[in-house]
Amino acid sequence: MKPSRIHNKTLARYTIPLLAVLLSACSTYRDIPANSPEQLVLSKMGRPTHQCQLPDGSRRLIWSTQPSGQYAYGTTISKEGIADKVSSLLTESHFRRLNEGTWTQQAVVCEFGPPAETGRTGLGEKNEVVWTYRYKQANYWNNVMYVYFGRHGEQVTHYHSGPDPRYEVELPFFFD
Repeated sequence: MKPSRIHNKTLARYTIPLLAVLLSACSTYRDIPANSPEQLVLSKMGRPTHQCQLPDGSRRLIWSTQPSGQYAYGTTISKEGIADKVSSLLTESHFRRLNEGTWTQQAVVCEFGPPAETGRTGLGEKNEVVWTYRYKQANYWNNVMYVYFGRHGEQVTHYHSGPDPRYEVELPFFFD
């Protein structure tokens, strides 16, 4: 057998399985259909980083890259083991859910996952508990969402976004 034929056969033998693996690795949370069995979701997404029990007996599963990453995905698993749609959680539109009803710290963690940072901000009467979530605004801008829980940390009082300070660059200014 000629050396070039051996090389071509070896290349073909390894290339096709490698391509299959690479193409299967391209699947994302968007490829998981709504109403999928929990096992299918877990086989695609892996083990969740956070989960919580909901009052109706269903469970919330979250896959988060916080504290350093900028993405989190979540789904709710019914008592029967069926997942609703897996969706991206750290988006402007999803954060607007905080406008609906009352949100405790536990409810926020169960909806968005654990925050990147927790702390306090403000002085005197304006001192509040604040949580920070890192995210990509419009899948482009490096942002953080600040979620405020009031002085005693009981419930969300307001929230707003801003640039992620980790990506702020100080430019030197030269004066004559």
